[in-house]
Amino acid sequence: MDRVVIVMPTFNEAENIGFMIEELLGKEFPKINADMHLLVVDANSPDGTAKIVEGKMKRYKNLHLLSKKKEGLGADYVAGFKYAVEKLSADAVVEMDADGQHPPSNVSRMVDAYLAGADYVIGSRYVPGGSVPREWAFSRKAISYLGNLFIRLVWLKFWLHDVTTGFRLTRVKGVLDKIDLDNLMAKERFAYKVDLLYQSVKNAKVIKEVPLEFKPRLKEKSKFNPKEMVVTFKVAIILGIRDKQRFIKFGTVGFMGYLVNAFSLKLMTTLGVPGILAWSIPVELAIISNFTLNNIWTFKKEKIIGARRIVYKFFQFNLTSMGALVIQTVSGNIADAVFGVGARQIVLPFIILFLVLPYNYFMYNAVIWKTWKLPWFKSK
Repeated sequence: MDRVVIVMPTFNEAENIGFMIEELLGKEFPKINADMHLLVVDANSPDGTAKIVEGKMKRYKNLHLLSKKKEGLGADYVAGFKYAVEKLSADAVVEMDADGQHPPSNVSRMVDAYLAGADYVIGSRYVPGGSVPREWAFSRKAISYLGNLFIRLVWLKFWLHDVTTGFRLTRVKGVLDKIDLDNLMAKERFAYKVDLLYQSVKNAKVIKEVPLEFKPRLKEKSKFNPKEMVVTFKVAIILGIRDKQRFIKFGTVGFMGYLVNAFSLKLMTTLGVPGILAWSIPVELAIISNFTLNNIWTFKKEKIIGARRIVYKFFQFNLTSMGALVIQTVSGNIADAVFGVGARQIVLPFIILFLVLPYNYFMYNAVIWKTWKLPWFKSK
């Protein structure tokens, strides 16, 4: 049976922690088909939070306490993750607040999705069945929704609906164990969530969003403030720029390939080479250019080395590039019929930009250098 450990940081949560423990361990855990544990990571709360947990531990053997100095929310989660993996042998960990905003009744959804094969489960407020508190003012609802939209735009990850949620389950093997937890950005703030989610999404093969019915805090006021929001956006932008560096390199290499393609096409036209050859030979020359430059520059970290592997990957590169060959040849010949041979140099940029470029970027990342971990691509 898989062991799932909920990591719950606390600081001055004496009014909430007892209720959360009883709801989780007393009511929800027995309903879940997993070995469920709760690890409270207390940052030396002066209000006696730890003492309440210690008292509950006498009743619940799957309740654990890790006391540490106050270093920030991200640092508390990192310490909790490490303890859960090293001391409790967790197969998966869950990030969960102690203030009741993440309802205990929602935990089963997370675990069920994990047991069904998900590597990373996101409790989302913005999928059907998810919600934010009705008590929130319109301005707060707008900030939350637009903030999420902004980060999704920066990352170009429109398929994710909630990138600032703090309710998430992460598989340890293959996802959490590949993240350098000690060097997460802004560990002292809420913004750590964005970096952790970003890296988890990159590592996970199967990602699932489940509805989260976000609630108001049980007691006390929210600890989030405008400064936290600014830092969160800053981290998101930095991650977005880092992610786009590869695309910029890819685009530069693609432009050089385009020049090879365009010059060769012009030469083929001048020599009177028949249409099919005139459109296909330039593609192969561009393929050679793209493979070489992408391997030594764009995908430098994943660089293909060794003569045998280079030959294999170049052959595979040509096979995947057959799609580009088909796209350019078919669309080029259609363009010849519609606009005439004289319009080739005008038509070519549109074919490259809107058809060939997106196809190539996908295939390079998913199949050749495999920077995207997609479950339906198993090529080596």
